[in-house]
Amino acid sequence: MEKMVKRKCAFCPADEECAIMYIAEKQNLAVHQNCLLYSSGFVESEEHNPENQDTRFDVASVQSEIRRGKRLMCNFCRKKGATVGCEIKTCRRSYHYFCALCDDAALETDGGQGIYRVFCPKHDPGKRTNHYDADNKRNRHGMKSSTFTEKRSTEETAAENSLRLLRKKHNKHKARIDFLRKCKQAGLLDGIFKEMLDTLHLAKEKLMDDNTSETEYEETVISLFDCSLFENILTNVHSGTEEKLQELLETRKRLDTQIELLQDLKVIPFQENIASASSSVSE
Repeated sequence: MEKMVKRKCAFCPADEECAIMYIAEKQNLAVHQNCLLYSSGFVESEEHNPENQDTRFDVASVQSEIRRGKRLMCNFCRKKGATVGCEIKTCRRSYHYFCALCDDAALETDGGQGIYRVFCPKHDPGKRTNHYDADNKRNRHGMKSSTFTEKRSTEETAAENSLRLLRKKHNKHKARIDFLRKCKQAGLLDGIFKEMLDTLHLAKEKLMDDNTSETEYEETVISLFDCSLFENILTNVHSGTEEKLQELLETRKRLDTQIELLQDLKVIPFQENIASASSSVSE
């Protein structure tokens, strides 16, 4: 079975955990090691040799986990691809690996035993403080500390800036979520969704109508793409199309092989002997 190959980011410090990646050139696939290890539905290859860390993941298994993630929304950034789930089975919270860190999830790690667990803040067994607090290292549950978890220097790192932006975005999403909950309690959701559907139907009519002016057409397209829901749907459709294309190509390959085999069977090598035997029986 084809394996992912271990690589390191040339820009990251040599001892940085996040620098480790696994790639599959043929499939144009690259993944962070930690994104794989902490994914809830992912397991290392059964053929994996612990002494050889360069080929520890099957390409097919990685692709399967990516497909699973397309149905899961991150509890932090609200985007799809959240394969890192809370270890508590009844908890429905899922994250991207880095979003889990940003949301102050707890990590339990024992590489020797193959244990890579995540607990959302609500189910953190130790109720620890923030991963990125100035006086804390990211060594929860025995995790090795790494360069970006040391005390903050006067000049903040790019990673910390990214995390701050994610937190800001999360707060923005939280306000919107609270607002919609209030709308639901007030019995307004049905009306809101009806208005949305009417707007979408109108947009569809404009795009389908050949008499729509160029300006109006452009405005409609821009407004649709400004809506992240529309963009997410198109992204999912595109990735689904790619998967379907690959499946069809594989099916065609199998059918071509079958056709070749059937063509070889058109000529029966012992057909003359059968004809001779039939003549003898007739006589």
